[in-house]
This record gives sequence, structure tokens and C-alpha cells, in this order.
Amino acid sequence: MRNLEAPGRSPVHATQGMASTSHPLATNAALDVLKQGGNALDAAIAACAVQCVVEPHSTGIGGDCFCLYSPHGSTDLVAFNGSGQTPAAATLAWYQSQGISTIERQSPHSVTVPGAVNAWCRLNSDHGRLPLEAILTHAIGYARDGYPVASRVSVDFAQQVELLKKNAAAGAVFLVDGKTPAAGSLHKQPALAATLQAIAHSGSDAFYRGEIAAEMVDTLQALGGLHTIDDFASVSGEYVSPIHTHYKGYDVFQVPPNGQGVIALQLLNIVSGFPVNEPLSAQRLHLEIEAGRQAYHDRSLYVADQTQAHVPVDWLLSDEHAAEIRQSINPSKRIPEIPPYQSPGHRSTVYISVVDKDRNACSFINSLFHSFGSVQMAARSGVMFHNRGESFVLEPGHPNCIAPRKRPMHTIIPGMVAAGDKVIMPYGVMGGDYQSYGHMQFLTRYLDFGMDIQEAQDAPRLFPTPGSDEVEFESTLDPQTVAALKSMGHNMVRAARPIGGSQAISIDWQNGILTGGSDPRKDGCAFGY
Repeated sequence: MRNLEAPGRSPVHATQGMASTSHPLATNAALDVLKQGGNALDAAIAACAVQCVVEPHSTGIGGDCFCLYSPHGSTDLVAFNGSGQTPAAATLAWYQSQGISTIERQSPHSVTVPGAVNAWCRLNSDHGRLPLEAILTHAIGYARDGYPVASRVSVDFAQQVELLKKNAAAGAVFLVDGKTPAAGSLHKQPALAATLQAIAHSGSDAFYRGEIAAEMVDTLQALGGLHTIDDFASVSGEYVSPIHTHYKGYDVFQVPPNGQGVIALQLLNIVSGFPVNEPLSAQRLHLEIEAGRQAYHDRSLYVADQTQAHVPVDWLLSDEHAAEIRQSINPSKRIPEIPPYQSPGHRSTVYISVVDKDRNACSFINSLFHSFGSVQMAARSGVMFHNRGESFVLEPGHPNCIAPRKRPMHTIIPGMVAAGDKVIMPYGVMGGDYQSYGHMQFLTRYLDFGMDIQEAQDAPRLFPTPGSDEVEFESTLDPQTVAALKSMGHNMVRAARPIGGSQAISIDWQNGILTGGSDPRKDGCAFGY
């Protein structure tokens, strides 16, 4: 238990249902849907739709979505990959002919066809209880009538002013006299409200066919994009088989690649062999940093769309590979170079946890990638496009090389923990690249070190930045620990902003209690009834 004399928040306990999101209006919408008879999946979609309005820099209907859903707490999970694909014309040869060597964020080429709306509609139709019109009511109201801008949201808005100025449609929605809305001010998005209303009435066809799709295609083509109406009409997310690993008596589940969930599981495999000492000691953090550097090196080499590239998932999750990484780590000093291993053969998001009275459990994540994504908006529909295509490489033969109708490597990863034949916790971490590392940090602090579900999210964070020798750390990390890590050879750099965010809900099956936590780095909360 936390020190009750110190600032902080306690875990939330309830019996009938619970939702945990990064925005209080979204949490409230989820609980309303549960009380109206919706299940955990309905409530997660409702919360996500609200966040597309009230946290529009983090997520939107112009983004992508992944989901893990447990019917009645069963480990027979429903896993859905709702990430979109490139246009059919997006060949490597075309980019080379145009002299394009990297995919820039604020360009149409960073925009894969958004998959979120397709995912919402498919999941609701196949596994929900309430109609989409009931689920999207809260989001439509906030977009039409206005919502108060929350504190963290206002800070994130302000950091994107210069990019918002570069797109007239986005600037018209989010800038007033050259500034973004302040905390506590009322903000409206009437164009987005109309689009959400159309989706509520006509489902995914309203978004991927007809006037809304035509405007999105026209917008992207005017910027030089390769997108066509057929690319939008062809969108189809897919049900996939979840991957998992065993961790100290628990099973941890993830959606398979093209997401980086496999790296979260790999990290758990590696750290399972570390000594269990103090969670925030320099010795422990050093080992985690070195594990992270090597796991993310694997991510850069192998994680891609499995329908178009070979991803050696079994090898990445093998005990043998985890052992060879552990053995390569110097327990007292940073390894200058990541050792090569021979594989056998061939930054903004919202995360939502919901558990209902029937113990259906939902782990749901939806994202634009960077803050406001590509910062390209379709004006009449109010759709802000994500920039997931920026994750592609333009290197022939690389598994994550851009290609027609291909999904990019994805950072967003919902997680689920089970014990025996029952799910005991939907959980997730936000924060772009950090997410795999954040899953490891949260779970080990919760499962290994006895922190409660809130303390495990509150604890100071650090992250070895992929592709860099820097280790970002939060200001709450003990200065002596930072100095000790520097002495081990780590280039410690103060993080410019809080690292990530998270939510989780644990299920006590014996006593019928739900316990939730929500990250203090965001505006949100866990709440139940």
C-alpha cells in the first residue's frame, strides 16, 4: 500500500464492473454503457470513441486499433488486428523513382488506410450486445456540444502548434488566434460529430464508402498520396491467434506481429532469469536496460506484417534466445555493441481496460501514432489521419519494407494476463516505442516486487531509446540511481515529457472483486460500481 500521507492515488475496488482509461469522460462513458446492459467490449468502444473526441491528439477514427477480448474470463481469447494497409500502388519502385528515401511524418505517404472504424464495427457486430448507435452517443455529444479540455491534453495540444499551423484544416479546428485550447476551455468538433453520427447509423460503410471516403481520398491525393476509393473499400481487419509466454506461473498474451507485442513477451522471457532484487535499484535497472537494448534490436530486424514477411516468432520467444541474451549481459557495465544472433531461417495512443459483471474482459488500444498523427486532416469529415506508415523502411529485402497492401510494424499492443484457465488482468501501456518495455516494467513490478496495481504504474520510469545510446529517465528517479547508471556506461538523459501511460484491472475470482489503476501521467482514472 502507498504512503497515505503522501500525494498519490489508491487502487479502485468494485464488484459489478470497472473501466480504466486515460480520460475521466471516457471512463464515465464506459460505465454508462455497462449499466445500460452493454458488455466490456461495447464499453471499450464507447470509451475509445469519446477519446477520439476529447483526446484527439492521441487517437482518432483516422487511426488503427488492436483488441484482446476474453468472453466470461476465458483464456480462449478473441484477438483482432485492426491495423490498416498501404495503398495498392505503394510499391518500393515508385518511392525510389520519386527519390523518396524515408517516409516523412507530415506527408500522405505516412498514412495507411485507417483500420479503427472497421475494427469497432466488426467487433461490435460479432461480440457486442448494444447497437453502435447507443455506443457512440457520448462521443457524438461531446464532439457536437463541446467538451472541457483536460490538463494533460492541453499540454500535449500546445506542443504541436507549429505543425497544426502547417495544415489549414487542422488549424481551423485546433487553433484560435494561433494557439491551442487552454485547460478548462470548451472545444467542439462539429464535422467529426457528423462523421461519428454517420458511422453510428450506417456502420463501417459510412466511413469506407461514399462521401466520407471520397473526401478522405481526395484530401490524400491532393497531397500526393497514392490512395484510392478501392483502397478504402477493401479495408478488412482480421481475427488472429494470440501469442503468449509463461511468466512465473502466469500466462501473458499479446496480439502477434505486425505489432511489437512479441517483444514485450521476449523481454519477460529475458528478465525471468534475473535476480529479484530491488525494482528501482541501479543493478536491476541496468539489467532491464541491457535486455531492452537487445530486444529492440530484434524488433528493428524482424517485426513486420506476417502476411508479407517471415517473422521468426517462435525463435524470438524461445528460452534459448532469452538465455543467450541474458548470458551476453555484463552485470556491471553497458555492452558497447549489440551482439549479432543468428535467426533460424526465414509515440501517442489511448489504452482502455474494461471488465463487466459477467467478467468479460477487454484490452483495447487505438492510436494515431505521433501526437495528431500526420497532422493532415480531411476538412469536411473532421478526420485526422495517423502516420503509421512512417514505421516502414525503404530498404529492399527488409521484412518491414513498404509494399502494396502491407501493414507497417506497429507499436500499439493490448495485453492480457491469465492464471490457469481464467484471465486475471487486462492491461496495457501507452507511449509509442516504449510500450513493449513498459509492459515488462509494469508486470515485473506488479508480479515480482509486490507493488499494487496503482503503485506499479506510479513508479519512476526509464527507457533505452531505440536507435540511440540514450536512456531517458523521469525526474522522479533517485539521483543516486541515475549517477550509478551513468557509472555503468549509460548515457542518461532527462525525459522531455512523462514516459508513457497505462491502465489495468485485476480480477479476484474467489472474492468477486475488481481492482483497477490508471496512470497519473495522464488525466484519466479507473472507476467501478
